[in-house]
Amino acid sequence: MAISARRTKGGTVYDVRLRYPLGREYSRTFPTKKAAQQFEHTERADRFRGGWIDPRRSSVKFRDVAEEWLVSNPGKKPSTLVRDRSTLDVHLLPDLGDCAVGQITPADVQRLVRLWSSKLAPRSVRRQYAVLRAVLTFAVDTDRITRSPCRRIKFPEVDPVRHRIVAPDELKRLADAVGESSAPMVYLAAVLGMRWGECAGLKVGAIDFDSNTIAITSQLTRGHKGAIVDGAPKWQSHRTIAAPQALMDLLSEHLRLRGLSGEDPDPYVFVAPDGRELHYSNWRQRVWVPALKSAGLEGLTFHALRHANATAMVALSVDIKTAQVRVGHKRASTLLDIYAQATTVGDRKAADELGRHFFGDEDGGQGSRDNGHAG
Repeated sequence: MAISARRTKGGTVYDVRLRYPLGREYSRTFPTKKAAQQFEHTERADRFRGGWIDPRRSSVKFRDVAEEWLVSNPGKKPSTLVRDRSTLDVHLLPDLGDCAVGQITPADVQRLVRLWSSKLAPRSVRRQYAVLRAVLTFAVDTDRITRSPCRRIKFPEVDPVRHRIVAPDELKRLADAVGESSAPMVYLAAVLGMRWGECAGLKVGAIDFDSNTIAITSQLTRGHKGAIVDGAPKWQSHRTIAAPQALMDLLSEHLRLRGLSGEDPDPYVFVAPDGRELHYSNWRQRVWVPALKSAGLEGLTFHALRHANATAMVALSVDIKTAQVRVGHKRASTLLDIYAQATTVGDRKAADELGRHFFGDEDGGQGSRDNGHAG
């Protein structure tokens, strides 16, 4: 018999004895016969369906599975590794670290999301949840659990972020304010949509003055303990972008002032005053923040220039596939959802076009209505 009652000082308990597929016996003890029967039924049903998990594997602590997951992907970027490490240490392991991975339920996950939501912005909650979901998916993939508890979880609404869209005259003021050593970075971000790390990691050999193109093949990111890492971007961010002549001329002059040429393709295009690679935090305090104040653009982020690039491409009717490739995104929907945002000019243009479509005259029917009021 698989279930047997046993008397203890605290009362009667029920032992469930079953065998592993290879024959060795294992047991679990429950305070009620009903709980013991449910466990036995689930174990037998899981075996019949082919979804049985060795209880010893599901009893592994969450922290051990998380540590294994953290180093399981050899292609993970150093900056992503640092971010995931921080999320685990600060937000996940204090609550779930000592829990058996097989005992974490959807209710536990929802409770944690609710706790985060009381303290953090909705986007931060979703970023932390993404790490938790990845760890538990890894637990499924490595046969620790049969099903992830990350299902039907409710989240706070995420309000779309509105970024200030930099106008051409503001961009020129900003480029003048950052100085000649950093001015091309401003235009690379706004005109080509390059990220700061891609600008900082740009090397001389990536600039082709014959074809007026720039290849995005490397970027600088922050690794363990703040160390700067020169690595390749994600595969979808590998791209070669056509650049306007004005930008190529600006880069040519920048290289001339630095005494660089295509004969040596390895030097970084942009460097710190000591000649070493740029560090974002140092560059931000030394160059960016003072320039924003000087240009009257306080609060603007470097990444906002990338938003300006995507929004301009949409406003200029660049086809969405071309725009997606230029900014280096896997999906066109990401470009539209995150980067491109409606502008006042675009809104007015839409109104004028709709007026011409429905009213049939050049001024969208405004003239006929004005004449009517005048009469």
